[in-house]
Amino acid sequence: MKGSATPALMRLKRQDLLQKCAYVNGAWLSKVETISVVDPATGEKLAQVAACERSDVDTAVSFAITAFQRWRDVLPSERGAHLRKWAAGMRENAEDLAAIMTAEQGKPLTEARSEISYAASFLDWFAAEGERAYGETIPSHLARSRLSVQMQPVGVTVAITPWNFPSAMITRKAGAALAAGCTMIVKPAPETPLSALALARLAEDAGVPAGVFQVITGEAAPLAKRLLDHSDVRAFSFTGSTEIGRILLEQSAKTLRKASLELGGNAPFIVFDDAPLETAVAGCMAAKFATSGQDCLAANRIYVQGGSYQRFVHEFAKATSKLKVGNGFEPGVDIGPMTKPSVVEKCRRQISEALCAGARIVVGGQDSPLGGNFVTPTVLADVTDGMLIAKEETFGPVAAILPFDREAEVVARANNSEMGLAAYVYTRDLNRAMRVTDQLEYGMVAVNTPKFTGAPIPFGGWKQSGLGREGSRHGLTEYLEPKYVCISNIAD
Repeated sequence: MKGSATPALMRLKRQDLLQKCAYVNGAWLSKVETISVVDPATGEKLAQVAACERSDVDTAVSFAITAFQRWRDVLPSERGAHLRKWAAGMRENAEDLAAIMTAEQGKPLTEARSEISYAASFLDWFAAEGERAYGETIPSHLARSRLSVQMQPVGVTVAITPWNFPSAMITRKAGAALAAGCTMIVKPAPETPLSALALARLAEDAGVPAGVFQVITGEAAPLAKRLLDHSDVRAFSFTGSTEIGRILLEQSAKTLRKASLELGGNAPFIVFDDAPLETAVAGCMAAKFATSGQDCLAANRIYVQGGSYQRFVHEFAKATSKLKVGNGFEPGVDIGPMTKPSVVEKCRRQISEALCAGARIVVGGQDSPLGGNFVTPTVLADVTDGMLIAKEETFGPVAAILPFDREAEVVARANNSEMGLAAYVYTRDLNRAMRVTDQLEYGMVAVNTPKFTGAPIPFGGWKQSGLGREGSRHGLTEYLEPKYVCISNIAD
């Protein structure tokens, strides 16, 4: 089959990276019951991966508790050495890891390679940041007393990770947790467990002790619920939809654990008349179509000021028409398959509703001739705020362009969303850039660039887009608890 993932997986230099068993306490756990991992480009079955049960969750938590008692006492520099070795292993095996990711997730191989590099960077960052989990000394208000605050690891932690970034979302969480002295159990998305298990194999190579990093595979809902039922799980991190985030937060409330949630987005991309058109178009292409549009940071509402609107629509549509759609293993592919059929249906529904409500198709719109999970990159112009595509996250290669007139108007329209993850602004006016960034109700704002993520930055959103931060020193504190200590001198 042309572009099939199977030959690529057969050519892996390290076949031991293609694991099909869960990873519990340093051992590979097979199960009679399995889940199928399917190539989204072809529909062919890639692997049958262990479907863990509730009892396996209980076992993993028990081992994580025991491992935590030892791991917390390991010097931060030694924990960091394990993380650096893990990152080095990822880079040494980057081609194999990228092939596994493209096979199960569908993104173009060039993007998969970039994600592996991005994922490894979090391990290196937190390896160093773990040595800087500083406390503080407080000037005492009590006679003959010394007051201090120590930062200590919270304990056993859980990560529930998505299918769109199956490696980076694990290392961004696990790097911080392990550097802080915590143990972590990862529950990857059922669509993309192979990337998670490959990372577990490399963690094993790096000498990460048994029970410190574990991977439980299987259906998401029952395993996640069981993990969050455990009072010994002291913190959890989730990346995914706002709807599921609310459910998990409600489930975890019974034990009042720390929660870090990176949820949905509906990013506004604002282009003012003074912005260089070519730069704005190129930036919007990158912000919209990375990961085939399956990205919470994707530009979802493209607001263009009236003086530039028609030219922007024309140039953006022309650039979109040149995107190559195909299997992620084929050379030159820009847009791979959607990982889930539900994403295809959502794109179709949003296009249809927008056209009925008065939008117009500039390019695309038709079903992809490749069929299956493929979506033709589409540009819709004259979109209004009341249309479905402007109100909900698309998560696919369909771009909605909306005109605006005034600065105050577009800020109000951009903020009129329950989401608040990321926003983009293009303008040459520094004063305007500062005004608008101050007023946008988003956790992250990028000015004149589509690229702003990385290990040093505090990734996270406002409103219904999440709680807490990942990456940066703020990401480390998600896995630490402050302990106040008062020591009083006893008089002789």
